[in-house]
Amino acid sequence: MLRTSASRVLDDSDRDEALALLDSDPVANVFVASRVRTVGLNQARLGGQMWGFGPRGGLVSLCYAGANLVPVNAGPEAVHAFADRARKQGRRCSSIVGPADAVSLLWERLEPHWGRARAIRWAQPVMAISQKSPVPPDPLVRRVRPEEFDIVLPACVAMFTEEVGVSPNLGDGGALYRTRVSELIRIGRSYARIEDGRVVFKAEIGAVTPFACQVQGVWVDPELRGQGFAVAGMAAVVEAALSCFAPVVSLYVNDFNTPARAVYRKVGFHEVDTFMSVLF
Repeated sequence: MLRTSASRVLDDSDRDEALALLDSDPVANVFVASRVRTVGLNQARLGGQMWGFGPRGGLVSLCYAGANLVPVNAGPEAVHAFADRARKQGRRCSSIVGPADAVSLLWERLEPHWGRARAIRWAQPVMAISQKSPVPPDPLVRRVRPEEFDIVLPACVAMFTEEVGVSPNLGDGGALYRTRVSELIRIGRSYARIEDGRVVFKAEIGAVTPFACQVQGVWVDPELRGQGFAVAGMAAVVEAALSCFAPVVSLYVNDFNTPARAVYRKVGFHEVDTFMSVLF
């Protein structure tokens, strides 16, 4: 049986082994795999640490410990090891997110030490699609241009606040969030339908690997909801993502968000996993 002592901080020498583990479940692990492929495992570039469970050459589980705490392929032994390390380090993340079984056990171990969470999303279906939607795509959904940053940013802030429950402008005045929005626009992963300077629909492709990509930030102007913009807009984003980024398009959604789940099913997404998020 593996012991808690097998938990260790990884570095770039572990990159290939970590990626092999991440790629064994490319949809569930797309966020962490995207980070590792982009910047490696150096702490400064990664924006946190990557913890491994298992000896070199026998890695069985990972945990990304940055702005989010994200367990990967973590059974009970690994979760206990990661929880011990997280408890000793103290809470530095704004959320714990990942497969529901692992996150639930991780939070059970950490809650007595970290205190109550601001919100817990117990069940978040992970959905995926690997072919064009049967729904006609909205021809007006396109990549956002850099000069449209000031038009799109308020919609991004509104989406984040509605989804997470707090404004991304808290803390640093929104500087980090603005940088992220700007970066996604710059690299061509921000899509929107914009009419007369107004964002009707928007979504971003937040994580990309050669095997999967993940859509985030799906939003329709509240005054225009229920008119089909989300379905046609998502069909357009799926088509673009399959053409430009990866063979599988994924996302995760709160189980209580019935309208969004209905939109994604109509577009052609199907449920493949269940995530859980603990928000601080």
